[in-house]
Amino acid sequence: MPTKLNLASKPFSNRSLPWVVTTVIIVVSLICLVFIVRSTGRANAQAAVVQKDINDLKQQELNLRKQADAIRNSLTTEQLQTLAAAHTLVDRKHFSWSRLFADIESVLPGTVRVKRIAVRGVTTRGEETLADLELTVVAKTPATVTEMIAEMDRGGVFHAELRSQTLSRGRGETGAEYELAVICRPRAGSATESVATTPPTASDVASGAIR
Repeated sequence: MPTKLNLASKPFSNRSLPWVVTTVIIVVSLICLVFIVRSTGRANAQAAVVQKDINDLKQQELNLRKQADAIRNSLTTEQLQTLAAAHTLVDRKHFSWSRLFADIESVLPGTVRVKRIAVRGVTTRGEETLADLELTVVAKTPATVTEMIAEMDRGGVFHAELRSQTLSRGRGETGAEYELAVICRPRAGSATESVATTPPTASDVASGAIR
C-alpha cells in the first residue's frame, strides 16, 4: 500500500486556533471590564448618597445651632439666670444626697466632726453627676485631717483639698476647724437614687445628720 506524504512547507498547522483563543480572551476581558465599571459606578453612587446624608446632617446641625444662638440672644439676663437655675435644679434632683451622707460617714474618723456642708454646684457630665462641696470639719490634730483626706482619695468617691485651718474658739472646743474643697463623684448606680433630692443644709448637720 503506498504511503501518502504531506509535502507542504508548514505541515499540520491550524491557523484559526490562535484567532479563536485571542477572541475568547478579548471577550472575557470586556465582560470583566463591564463588571468593574458597573461595580465602580454603584460604589460611587453609594458614596455620593452617604456624602449627601452627611452634608444634610451638618446643615441641620448648623441650623439648630443658629436657632439656639438666636434664642439665647433673645433672652434677657434674668431669663438666662432662670434657665441656668433650672438646669442646676434638674442636676440636683438626679443626685442622691442621702448617699452623700453615707459616703461621708464612711470616711470620717471617729474624732472628726462635720460642722458645715455647703453645695457650690452640681453638674452632669455625660452619665456622671458631680457635686462641688465646701466641707468644714473639726479635728484635734492636723494629722487626723491629712489621714482623712488620703482615705477620701483612696475611696474614689471624693477628691478633697485643704483650703484653710482656723483654731476653734467655741467654749469647751479643742483643736481646729478645717475647710475642705471636695468633689464628690458617686459610685455607678447611686447618682440617680430618689431617696433624698434636696441638698443638705446647715440644719441637717446641726441636727446630727452627720456627726
